[in-house]
Amino acid sequence: MGRKILFITTDQMRFDAIGANGQKIARTPAIDALAKTGINYTRCHAQNVVCMPARATMITGQYLSTHGVWMNGVPLPVDAPSVARLLHEKKNYRTALIGKAHFEPFLDLSAYENRMGIQNEFGPHRGFEHMELAAHGARGPMHYARWLMNEHPEVADNFYPVLNAQFVQNSFGEGDTGAVQVKHNNTPRELYHTDWVAERTVAYLNGLDANEDWFVWMSFPDPHHPWDPPQSEIHRVNWRDIPVPAGYPGSHEKIDEILSAKPRHWKEWWTGERMTCFEAPPEWVPSSLTTDQLREIDALTHVKNELIDEAVAKVMATVAARGWEADTDVIFTTDHGEFQGDFGLLFKGPHHVDSLMHLPMIWRPAPSAGIAPQTIAAPVGQVDFAPTFCQIAGVAPAEWMEGSALPRNAAEAGKREAVFTEWDSEFNGISVSLRTLHRDGWTITAYNKSSLYDGTEGELYDLANDPLQWRNLWDDPSAAAMKRDLLDDLRARMPKSAGEHRKRVAPV
Repeated sequence: MGRKILFITTDQMRFDAIGANGQKIARTPAIDALAKTGINYTRCHAQNVVCMPARATMITGQYLSTHGVWMNGVPLPVDAPSVARLLHEKKNYRTALIGKAHFEPFLDLSAYENRMGIQNEFGPHRGFEHMELAAHGARGPMHYARWLMNEHPEVADNFYPVLNAQFVQNSFGEGDTGAVQVKHNNTPRELYHTDWVAERTVAYLNGLDANEDWFVWMSFPDPHHPWDPPQSEIHRVNWRDIPVPAGYPGSHEKIDEILSAKPRHWKEWWTGERMTCFEAPPEWVPSSLTTDQLREIDALTHVKNELIDEAVAKVMATVAARGWEADTDVIFTTDHGEFQGDFGLLFKGPHHVDSLMHLPMIWRPAPSAGIAPQTIAAPVGQVDFAPTFCQIAGVAPAEWMEGSALPRNAAEAGKREAVFTEWDSEFNGISVSLRTLHRDGWTITAYNKSSLYDGTEGELYDLANDPLQWRNLWDDPSAAAMKRDLLDDLRARMPKSAGEHRKRVAPV
């Protein structure tokens, strides 16, 4: 019997969402305990800041340029490498994914991932022997939605409808402030998808033999928008009592000043002049966001994160009850971040700043491994997860993996210098292409030639002196030498391209 692996992911969670990373409003004791007894990586970056590309990187251990999922709506090939398949074939690990997968576009019903619930099938798929899938709400083909429609049809209309009849993001808002994608959800907590994911994970674990090794990916759809947690739980945080986030500049004048120093699509989206953020409702204009609306969204996000923490606690209790605690590695992270008011914005898109790139990342090694609790500030990324799973399982990393196992101590951390992030998008005839390097406390983003840019534009931030990334130093003469050095390093670290972009088959 070897080490077991519980891989816990959320969707669209900021680095500062948990107590271990400075959160003072949401209570996250279970996740904080993982950080206290494990390794808290304080500079982990996503390799892309939307769902599908980031999740493809997690399962393959490859950069976007290699696995080819360059934006949402582009499916990961069915025969793409999978660390789950590797663990199953090499070490006979039992493998399961429960919750949100999103390797295939939600609106593509030709994809097996999206037919499984309709067909009442549970895999195998992508190296997982068992899959039970959920998304954001009670409609659609996923197992969770089908279960709700079959067992509790009365709650189906309680959730916010993410997409309208044209299959684009809805822009209406309800709640107390009318904030975009906010809705009071009368679904009982025990029927909400966060609790469902935990319950189905517990059921799967309890069905395993005590001596089996397993790799279980428990993937929560929250705190991703829409902001509609169970109404019974929203009393946890009163939005009227909380401050606006530190990254919210406040006045329109201050927001205008900050965004005017960034490449043009930042301000153009904020004002509604040009829609470049395909993950946001096209009819919503960010400059319309009020401070009360932001507070309500922030409060509901905190509620969602508390529910996730309680779900994690439930699953960890099951691990302990089965006698697996000493030999179970737990990795907790997310796919990407959320603006959540930073720069006066919501959602995410073609913007490489900490709000979206910087991830919570905790590895609680199995106590039997004897790895000391610590905080590691060295740069790491999602591309490193697959090799880490291999290291835990005692399997050599596959030749197709492009990352390295996460550092376990100061000596290994000292070998880490930088982390790389990519972005490509084409939306409404508008293309944006970004390549970003974080190194030595600096973040640089080079803009490739696109429909909006000629390839000379970019962003440069000194996080030691400007942690909110309000001051773009790209054209600042005092930072010219650092800019040249970082650009040279960025170009040297770019992964090989897999060739022409594959076709996008669905919006999400």
